[in-house]
Amino acid sequence: MYRRNALAAGVAAALALGSVSMVATQSTAVPQSAAAAGTSVAQPGAGFKAMTADVRGEAIRTAGRNAAATARELGLGPGERLVAKDVLIDADGSRHVRYDRTYRGLPVIGGDLVVHLAEDGTITGSDLAHQGAIRVARTTPKLTAADASAKAVKHARHVKKAKAGSKDSTLVVYAVGKIPVLAYRSTVTGQGETGPTSREAVIVDAATGAALDQYELHQSVTGTGNGVTVGQVSIETTQTADGYTLTDPAHGGTIVYDSYNSPQSNPRQNARPFSKATNSWGNGTSSSRESAAVDASYGLAKTWDYFKNSFNRSGIRNDGRGARAYVHVDNSLVNAFYDDNCFCMYFGDGSSQNGNTPLTAVDVAGHEMSHGVTAATANLTYSSESGGLNEATSDIFGTMVEFYADNAGDPGDYYIGEKLNLSGGSLRRMDNPATDGRSLSCWNSGAGSVDVHLSSGIGNHFFYLAAEGTGAKTIGGRSHNGTTCNNDTFTGIGKDKAAAVWYRALTTYMTSTTNYAGARTATLQAAADLYGANSQERYLVSKAWAAVSVGTALPDPGTPTPTPTDPTPSPTTPPTGNALANGSFEQGASGWTQSANIITNSSLQPARDGSWYAWMMGYGTNAVESVSQPNIAVPATGTPKLTFWLKVSTQESGLIAYDTLKVKVNGTTLDTYSNANASSGYVQKTVDLSAYKGQTVKLEFAGTEDAYLSTIFLLDQIAIG
Repeated sequence: MYRRNALAAGVAAALALGSVSMVATQSTAVPQSAAAAGTSVAQPGAGFKAMTADVRGEAIRTAGRNAAATARELGLGPGERLVAKDVLIDADGSRHVRYDRTYRGLPVIGGDLVVHLAEDGTITGSDLAHQGAIRVARTTPKLTAADASAKAVKHARHVKKAKAGSKDSTLVVYAVGKIPVLAYRSTVTGQGETGPTSREAVIVDAATGAALDQYELHQSVTGTGNGVTVGQVSIETTQTADGYTLTDPAHGGTIVYDSYNSPQSNPRQNARPFSKATNSWGNGTSSSRESAAVDASYGLAKTWDYFKNSFNRSGIRNDGRGARAYVHVDNSLVNAFYDDNCFCMYFGDGSSQNGNTPLTAVDVAGHEMSHGVTAATANLTYSSESGGLNEATSDIFGTMVEFYADNAGDPGDYYIGEKLNLSGGSLRRMDNPATDGRSLSCWNSGAGSVDVHLSSGIGNHFFYLAAEGTGAKTIGGRSHNGTTCNNDTFTGIGKDKAAAVWYRALTTYMTSTTNYAGARTATLQAAADLYGANSQERYLVSKAWAAVSVGTALPDPGTPTPTPTDPTPSPTTPPTGNALANGSFEQGASGWTQSANIITNSSLQPARDGSWYAWMMGYGTNAVESVSQPNIAVPATGTPKLTFWLKVSTQESGLIAYDTLKVKVNGTTLDTYSNANASSGYVQKTVDLSAYKGQTVKLEFAGTEDAYLSTIFLLDQIAIG
């Protein structure tokens, strides 16, 4: 059991810094060092290796990629997500990965955890602030945010003359106690130890309004912002002696200024930084000058995070320095732009043409900051075809930032500026740029003579096709249709791979004068670097270029030819049906039908042989899964049997079967395994199939898990003979 008072203090201290960071008082990690065994040997750096920013960034990205599998290994529920926060590496190579947790998109107070891994990636233990899966009956609160704020004001103990508005309460899951509760975290302001604007956090039950916890907030670097296009979000701010400023210390000190309608010729003429006494910004409409600043601050932070987490790029110039941003530039300005001379970005307020909507949407902020990345790398000249590539690069990464931000009010899609209330619905579309009647979807010899915002359509169209392929689909709630200039049809390689190809081409191979033919060469080389010269990725990149009339497609490298098997039929194989296929799963899911992504090569669990296996259950909540293969021929002679290797790990205790794995043939259960069969490694199991001699059968492994602790069943090397 964890000491509640210590845990609450941990919550208070961590939330005062804008996040939750608690470590359980008892660790399940296996000691790795001499010091852990009780010696007095000094461990430099507390036993941790010194890491460069690059090494640390890669370690955090790796942890992020493994987050979903880690959640399953820990028995977390399907509504939970882990967000990698930090990684420490011991001298012996062991890693300690710190995660924050969300539940159905809500922050979980007390949900953080640390996972301990050996050098080979095997999980050796974990420390969870809240043990087991997070489960709450509902995520729709009975109280409104305004109700919660009113309750919080009444419960406040650390400040006098307390006050809080509806915008000061955020819906969360409070998991500090044994049973998680849907709650509001309210920030109450009043007279306290730090002056008239002292702040207190009050956690109230979202159903009853009862106080669950409360503590003083002496300092905060995470404010609440209400943007015009992004809605209510958290933004990083800096506390000063007089209050707060929109200076983001987590992203290189990025500062957002109010231009006070300074002319476009000199946007800094009347500018001053945003500052105020409280740390809640904007009201979600243009009536507050802070609202556009919230959009800009949020969008620039997400852009920084995207480049950092995707490519380990630390800021525009990869030097860790944040740029300056100016909102409310000029009057009725329907534009936003980047100026490399001052390392600045400028955002207009819009005009009657777009309902006076500021040009501060996430993809627009990502677009402008990406101009800075281009300036710091290939520095594509802003004219002719290179200018079109410059604009396309910003549209590509602005779009990727929108996907990365995953903002509920602005889901990712391939429309540029769709939140700006423009008469055409957006600034540009990447799936079929020519739909606006002006942009180019296909290259032609006059591409270098048109406006760069129009010739960018060629690069945008290429990227969409490389990422998504051809055909109609709905993305982010919007219709897309990947048409081509040569009537070809093909699948895409996925947006993340396509973005990686473009980023490597931009930073490694493109120069200031690169044209579309040169961009094709650069991206083909980048694809070869990343995925191989004979890869499907490189081939499909060439197909996407050919589809926008830039060059021709490379020859299809095809797929590897399977190793031929012995053509001599087994004398025990009956004349109908097939032998069990892909019993070791080394061909992925080929031959099998699975209810979920059961068949995997995740490094978080071991395979019995090779790298693929079937990972069933492990959710820690009510769940049913199955993996099956039909039309299997059972030998007609001898004593046929089913053999397979099974590894069971569980959080349950005792011999009562709570979670089960049933082996079924033609729907009949032949054997059952459960949490009571837990083992440290794989164990071979055998099931007699004599009753099915000479028959064609369906084999099924069916898993069932109850609503409490988790059990994981791993299957490998399945055979019938």
